[in-house]
Amino acid sequence: MSYYIKALKNYATFSGRASRSDYWYFILVNMIVSFVIGFIGGLIHVPAIGGLYSLAVLLPSIAVGVRRMHDVGKSGWFLLIPLYNLFLAITAGTSGPNDYGADPLLSA
Repeated sequence: MSYYIKALKNYATFSGRASRSDYWYFILVNMIVSFVIGFIGGLIHVPAIGGLYSLAVLLPSIAVGVRRMHDVGKSGWFLLIPLYNLFLAITAGTSGPNDYGADPLLSA
């Protein structure tokens, strides 16, 4: 849950790097929260709640994705390449500092 809160606090930070755990725990918690909100919205017949939540976490999702691309030494624009971005997201980040900042595993 701390990774999710951390990503939300850095909702518009596109610089720096995000480790695999930062990224994937954010994605996991985001999916769980989205499912729960969608389920509750369906129960109370207000499905727009899920759309509002998705809109609210759109910017933090993009930002953490860009920081994840930076961790593997790529530009954030690589998020736009469908399967390659998934491959990059599961790849280990570069050890030590790179062009995008310090290693998030060493600076944590």
